[in-house]
Amino acid sequence: MAREFRESMKIRNFPSSKPGKVRKYSFTAPLHMVNSRNAKAALSSDMKVKYARSTVRVRPGDSVKLIKGEYSGIEGKIQKVYPKEGRVTIEGITREKIAGGTTPVKIAIPNLIVTNLNLDDKWRREKLEGRK
Repeated sequence: MAREFRESMKIRNFPSSKPGKVRKYSFTAPLHMVNSRNAKAALSSDMKVKYARSTVRVRPGDSVKLIKGEYSGIEGKIQKVYPKEGRVTIEGITREKIAGGTTPVKIAIPNLIVTNLNLDDKWRREKLEGRK
């Protein structure tokens, strides 16, 4: 009887173990959950030690390095974040349009490593440094 009670009290990340239901939940999840889940990138190894965390939510002005994909090895600053898509645009990474001109390329956030943070925001700085 005690075992049944423990199993019924398990906390899950998603409301179901069925793939279809989990997929539906991820598409229809509230924006505050989608944004916080999709907009996190890994910190560089020295920053992991400094801030005692492995990921951080990216913001415009953060310096990043691409580690995967067509543009791997390129470093730049984030121009704009698209949290619902889980993508960012980075200064200097553009693509030629067929009709002429250029357009910024959206890069997937898991393909990035954050090398330097934009700490202009007082609340962000205090949260990263562990002060309340």
